[in-house]
Amino acid sequence: MKTKLISLLLGSTILAYSATASAAVRELNLGILGGQNATEQIGDNQCVKAFLDKKLNVDTKLRNSSDYSGIIQGLIGGKIDAVINMSPSGYASVYINNPKAVDIIGITADDKDQSKGYHSVVLVRADSPYHKLADLKGHSFGFADPDSTSGFLIPNHVFKQKFGGNKDNDYNHFFSSTTFSGGHEQDILGVLNKQFDGAVTWTSMVGDYNKGYTAGAFRRLMRVDQPDLMKKIRIIWESPLIPNGPVIIRHDLPAKFKKELTQAIYDLDKNDHSCFAKSAGGMVHMVPASVKDYQNIIDLKRELMQGNR
Repeated sequence: MKTKLISLLLGSTILAYSATASAAVRELNLGILGGQNATEQIGDNQCVKAFLDKKLNVDTKLRNSSDYSGIIQGLIGGKIDAVINMSPSGYASVYINNPKAVDIIGITADDKDQSKGYHSVVLVRADSPYHKLADLKGHSFGFADPDSTSGFLIPNHVFKQKFGGNKDNDYNHFFSSTTFSGGHEQDILGVLNKQFDGAVTWTSMVGDYNKGYTAGAFRRLMRVDQPDLMKKIRIIWESPLIPNGPVIIRHDLPAKFKKELTQAIYDLDKNDHSCFAKSAGGMVHMVPASVKDYQNIIDLKRELMQGNR
């Protein structure tokens, strides 16, 4: 009888703690990847903050970072609670460090054709003489961020297979130099400003070319201050399809709040789709996903990390 009483008391304590922990969530830290002007990043997510604040009765803090590493470390350290469009490569870094650090609650899918992926593309100036990758031999090249999938992981893998070597020796000196610009926007502007002869960025490759396609860095930059961007650049290479970034939340959030947060993000997409799309970077919506959708990216990232040791 005494043992049963202790068990009942212990169970009640756990339930009370769980309810208290869930009720105690009053601040939500929303991570925003770097590679975009900080003012634009915050502006694109103000509507997300307003929606989540009202829906969850929280104070949503927009935690933007100048690079991907800041968000990765924030997720690993439990300082970031959610990211609406995480870099697949960045997610892989988190997963390799701690497979239980975050939960995938969705993946973005294109509004137009329902595809759940995007492409890494190499761009050059439209007035340049470069029409294929081979034409960039002996010229400068810009990557985005070491933890970007389309901005480094995938093109790095392709270039190593195609040209040999690695970034440290500019792929057997195929390029005259290779540089991390800091982000996708910086890569595009670097090409326009002749800082690089070629660079990589991301795009859906779906929809109207002249509008920057349905999603990606071209579309974002055109919306801000480069309306004629697509007339100024030429795409000379595209990768196979890369899985879109996962929508993730911190694993060790209280269970009840995790369920509410997951539903709130799906509700944001359903009830204020234009806000969700602006935050996610294009005309996309959210569908369920799991770790399996990113296994190939995880394997590539693990291979890259082991090669750097």
